[in-house]
Formats: sequence, C-alpha cells, structure tokens
Amino acid sequence: MKQTALLTDTDDPFDIRKDNIFKAVFTRNTDESMGALSRLVSALIGRDITIESILANEQPVDCLNDRQLRFDIHCRAKNGEPISVEMCFNPVSFELIRMEFYAGKLFTGQGIKGEFRNYRKLKQTYQIAILAKERFMPDEILLHSFEYYDPVHKVSLNGRSKIITLELVKLPSIAEKSIDKMSDPELWAYYFEYLTDPSKRCKINEIIKSKEGIAMASSVLMTISRDDEERARILRAEKTELDYESFMSLAMEEGHAKGHAKGHAQGHAEGHAEGHAEGRAEERQKLLQLFDQGLSVEEIKKQLLSNHSPPDPSPTT
Repeated sequence: MKQTALLTDTDDPFDIRKDNIFKAVFTRNTDESMGALSRLVSALIGRDITIESILANEQPVDCLNDRQLRFDIHCRAKNGEPISVEMCFNPVSFELIRMEFYAGKLFTGQGIKGEFRNYRKLKQTYQIAILAKERFMPDEILLHSFEYYDPVHKVSLNGRSKIITLELVKLPSIAEKSIDKMSDPELWAYYFEYLTDPSKRCKINEIIKSKEGIAMASSVLMTISRDDEERARILRAEKTELDYESFMSLAMEEGHAKGHAKGHAQGHAEGHAEGHAEGRAEERQKLLQLFDQGLSVEEIKKQLLSNHSPPDPSPTT
C-alpha cells in the first residue's frame, strides 16, 4: 500500500464528486488509475471485470485544466463489453431520460455490420451514473440496476443493456455502519461522499486500507491534490466557471427585464413572451461573444454593467 493513498490531518483533497476531478482520477494512463476504474465498475455491476481501454473523443486527463465539460468515461472491458461511467455532481431534472438515451446509443454503437457479425455478437453494455445530489428513486436503496422488464407479468427480457445508478444522497441511512458490514458499492459511495469531510477522515482511511481499488483511486487523487501547480489550475478553472455562471445569470435577468418591458408596452401576452425570449437570447449571445473575445472577467463585467440601463417602457407608435 502506498503511503500517498492515506489522508493526513493537514491534507485538503479535491472533491472527487466534481466531474473533472473524477475524470482525472479514473482515466490516467497508469496501472493505479485503470485498476481503480476496474474495481469501481466491478463493485457497481456486481462481478469482476478488467477495464482494458478508455474509449473517448478526447484524450484522458493528465492536466485538470484540460477538462471543461461534463464527460462520460467510455471504456471497454477485457471481454469487449462497452461501459460508460459518469459522476453527476449536479444532475439535471431529466437525468434519468438522459441516461436512457445514452444507454441506447452505447448499445447500438457496437454495430453489427461486417463479416461474421450479427445480433448475437452484441455485448452486454452498462450505463453507470453516480448521482451526487438530488434523489431520483423513491426509496432508500443506494444502488439500482435497471433493465427491460415486464412489470405486469414479472418477466425479464434478458436484454444486454443495463442502467445502474448510485445515489449518494441516500448515504446517511447507512453511514453509521462499520466498514466490515458495508458492501463494496457502499464503501465506494462513502468514499465519494465524505472524502473531503475532516470529521470522517479516520473512517475514510480505514476504507482505503481495506479496499485496494479505493486505495488506488486515493493514491491518484492525492498525487493530484498535493501538486501545487494542479491545485492552482483547478482553482482558476472553478473561478472561471463561477464567473461564467454569474454573468449568465445577470444576462438572463437583464433579458427578462427587457422582454417584460417590451411585452408590457405592446399590451399583449404574445408580445410579452416574444420580447422575453428575444431579450434572453440577445443577452446570452452578447455574453458568449465577450467570452470568445478572450476578455478578462473585469472587462466583461464593465461592459455588462455599462449596458445594463433601465429599459424604456414607453410604447412605440
């Protein structure tokens, strides 16, 4: 066991529930990173597998600054099974529909064209989502595995695509269990949820000591977290993201005000809706253009504030 896997009292690890950190830990081209991913997926699907390769339209993260948008880890098991794993730090309201959509694409993406190819050659596929916030299933079950099923006659289709969810918000009901009483999915969930909580550090280290896969993930994470340059990069990225969200909110508020005024002046509900939409679109486009121009946060703020004058409510003739 590498000593870097354990957390000291002074360590300040990155939050692995953040999508870019999650990707950085589990997609590096190292034995530890690939081993951790293999054991995580094995724990969630309920059988041992070995991840052989990462399949993606972008390179695995070696620098946290390279990761900007939410991204599934597409990988392939040694037996050829396609698997997608995603950490959803802020899942959207339509998250379940989104998972179903991408589960279908994952399955049909295998293809059956070519010599000696047919439907029987299609492999089992897994769409895995770790949901960090919000409750989606109306129960206290931490891990769910969904597949095609006839609910009336209670017959499974025995299909080859599964959607697996791990809901971290349900952890409080099992968090007090001793680690020897926890299942593998529960141990991973506890590690994800409480990693950055200093009051849980002792138990986190017990879990790291007891589970090789979690120890591998911790080793990669702490290597990143203890690197001053990487820490500076991720903090800059977080600041940029927060500034962007703040400016988008300001632009939408301004667009709403302009649209409301325009609709009020026209005196029709249709005009109000149209004006509201136009105002939001105009402000959003303006903000995106400023970001594309490479302006600094301060320069963007000045331009937005200079243009943020009260709308003219007088009706047009």
